[in-house]
Amino acid sequence: MPKLFSEPEAVVDEIIRDVGKNLMVGLPLGLGKANHIVNALYARAAADPSIKLTLFSALTLENPRPASLLEARFGTPLVERLFGGYPDLAYVAPLRAGKLPPNIEVLEFFFLAGRWLRVPFAQQHYISANYTHAASYLLERGLNVVLQLVAKRVVDGETRYSLSCNTDITLDIMRARSEGRAAFKLIGQVNSELPFMPGPGDLPAQEFSAVLDSPATDFQLFAPPAEPVSDTKYAIGLHAASLVRDGGSLQIGIGQVGDALAQGLIVRHRDNARFLEVMARLAPSVPPCETSTFDKGLYGVSEMVFEAFFGLIEAGVLKRAVDGIILHGAFFLGPKDFYRKLREMKGEEISRICMMPVSFTNELYGDEEAKRRARVDARFVNNAMMATLMGAAVSDGLESGQVISGVGGQYNFVAQAFALAGARSLLTLEATRFVGRKAQSNIRWSYGHETIPRHLRDVFVTEYGIADVRGKSDAEVIAAMLAIADSRFQDELARQAKDAGKLPKSFEILAAHRENFPERIAAALKPAREAGLLPAFPFGSDFTEVEKRLIPALQLLQAAQRTPAQLPGLLWEGLTRTPNADDGECLARLGLDRPKTLAERFYRALVSAALARSRAS
Repeated sequence: MPKLFSEPEAVVDEIIRDVGKNLMVGLPLGLGKANHIVNALYARAAADPSIKLTLFSALTLENPRPASLLEARFGTPLVERLFGGYPDLAYVAPLRAGKLPPNIEVLEFFFLAGRWLRVPFAQQHYISANYTHAASYLLERGLNVVLQLVAKRVVDGETRYSLSCNTDITLDIMRARSEGRAAFKLIGQVNSELPFMPGPGDLPAQEFSAVLDSPATDFQLFAPPAEPVSDTKYAIGLHAASLVRDGGSLQIGIGQVGDALAQGLIVRHRDNARFLEVMARLAPSVPPCETSTFDKGLYGVSEMVFEAFFGLIEAGVLKRAVDGIILHGAFFLGPKDFYRKLREMKGEEISRICMMPVSFTNELYGDEEAKRRARVDARFVNNAMMATLMGAAVSDGLESGQVISGVGGQYNFVAQAFALAGARSLLTLEATRFVGRKAQSNIRWSYGHETIPRHLRDVFVTEYGIADVRGKSDAEVIAAMLAIADSRFQDELARQAKDAGKLPKSFEILAAHRENFPERIAAALKPAREAGLLPAFPFGSDFTEVEKRLIPALQLLQAAQRTPAQLPGLLWEGLTRTPNADDGECLARLGLDRPKTLAERFYRALVSAALARSRAS
């Protein structure tokens, strides 16, 4: 049985007594870190240079820190409400400042997107790895301690602990330990908000060496709120939804595109005629491939489980069971309501969701025949940042070598798509992005970094359509990618391909693809938006109603800053217009209802004008 502790410092004493001072510590990806034990261990090593501490982790979570005045006015109350009880990890600030003690090392194989750009120590200690390879890298480095957040349950006098949100790598390294290939101490920290999940991550107490269990170290889970789904993301999600086959299998990456895809599938199932209308407006010259309702239903097998899957279950889309399970996952992260739903699920409901090792969700190795039988007509849907005209995907980093996030499981799912009969890999990306004040194409002729090479090209989806490029010649691939590029950049991209001899000089982009502009997408989706089929928050939100009204206005202001000539017009409009009665609550939320300084008066005017324009759009 594990030793029970009420203070994290006592756990650290136990670790050093049991393991020694050369500590290779594994921390779960994302939510599952035992923050209080990690912080106590960091403090001990920082005070004692004789301790050699290496932390091997991924997706270190940080409380948001608003920057500008409006960000602070909007974000500070939100951060206090949603993240106020989440303890910061002690290694984050010195890591960001480049001031880690010389006896402490932090290694990560996946970053919170964009948060560690131009942080030299973090970039230098990043490990590029497939999600499924991280366990072996941990073991090769001599893993001797794992610190994991756990849920607790006592049944008929027996205490059990659930790995809950992070069965992903922990179950794989525990299998290695049981086979004699590893020797490490598994140490848990109990959290009362963490859902107790059934399945192989439901462990007897004797699997743990020590457990920290005290009200003093209980804390509020990290709970990022759902972001509003933009027109661009909805267009991408709807196109992707038209490729999902009834009776098939589904994996979805996190984010707005995942929410948009799930909502598109729900509309297709519940209101099929309206789905067909939306698709006809969105892509009038290209009929959708899959349009039926989900009579057989889908089976979910996704490394990440998030709230959109609950929407699919409730709508009757995700219902095809494999050995009684409709959704297999490896880790989860989501808003407060997501955790609450998991905690409150009845036995029969939650028994259909099973958390597994990442080797199960992301690979076919091990019980391959059963996995092949289950994963029929699979669709693996993941996000990319950029793509080349010849079909390479850029998802994790820049050509400068700077890492944005990580490979994660993307390659795993692309590989599965080629290994499974009837499966496809769908890589989604926005056709453009802003760099400073200038729009740039995310579809490039070439780029000096790639995550998925072009010999694994399959399906790309932008807001403008679908490029099915598997098995196609280079010229065919280039033509398909040009058809889903933004029309502002098509001619230059085509010229580069022709100059390189990869496209015939006589090639012309079809007229049907010459209207790839954001305005067309907004107009195509407007009727469905107004009808409530495509809500900004399809699966609920932790934002208040006032905050929901403010978000599009603040987004409009952010866009206006990229074109400064728009700001004087907004300012004049705000100074001269008659205030709307609904604006008072929004202005008060930002502390601008009674401006005291000239800057606050200007911000009040800008927000008032932005609120008016966002209501009219």
